[in-house]
Amino acid sequence: MTDLVQTETKDRILTVRVNRPDRKNALTHDMYTAMGNALEQARDDAGIRCVLFTGTSECFTAGNDLGEFAAGLPGDFEHTPVGRFLLLLATASKPVVASVNGPAVGIGTTMLLHCDMVFAGNNAKFQMPFASLGLCPEGGSSLLLPAWLGRVRAAELLMLGDAFSAEEALAFGLINRVCEPEHTEQAALDTCRRLASKAPAAIRATKELLNRPNLEALRATMLQEGELFSQRLKSPEAAEAFRAFMEKRPPDFSRFE
Repeated sequence: MTDLVQTETKDRILTVRVNRPDRKNALTHDMYTAMGNALEQARDDAGIRCVLFTGTSECFTAGNDLGEFAAGLPGDFEHTPVGRFLLLLATASKPVVASVNGPAVGIGTTMLLHCDMVFAGNNAKFQMPFASLGLCPEGGSSLLLPAWLGRVRAAELLMLGDAFSAEEALAFGLINRVCEPEHTEQAALDTCRRLASKAPAAIRATKELLNRPNLEALRATMLQEGELFSQRLKSPEAAEAFRAFMEKRPPDFSRFE
């Protein structure tokens, strides 16, 4: 297991903290396993009523550790650490809240689509640069973003992959509140405490009703995205993008068709 994901249960709230600041909280397979384990713990422990995902005061996560993911995914998507985590998050029966400061790149943004409430510091930067890395959308984003934002806005975010601010995320309806960075986690924690104080079965029923209309389509989309993402990781385009990233230069896709 890994100590780069820290968990703590207090006041019926399970806090899951990504803590790899030297690598901007880039996520490895072991870290996904730890986050998936935390979601299973929350699911199975009646004493836990809410889950809080957070990072450091400077960074939520820079996304996947490209050095590790360049080798591809270990098996079929559903049973990989990242696939297991995403499916557990999408089907979580208890409320999930996120506190986001600094960069939230790739899955750092798409995982928020499955959180019930999101609080972001005014230093937060969201980005889904999948196409820029020779990859494709993941985490159900190709289904959820067009439904929530409209197709043209979703295409802009997923195809161009530009970063957008916390204020823009608020305007898009992707987060609940913009905070000063030093207050972000406290605002999220206060909301977790409010959720944990409410009738737990009623909260679970409300979440189930909110999720039910998209549940089957979301699972199918996530699996399709995941398999294509796995294929794209092995593509020449992704190899060029990863090489360019390591060499700190723009990728050159001019020779690809």
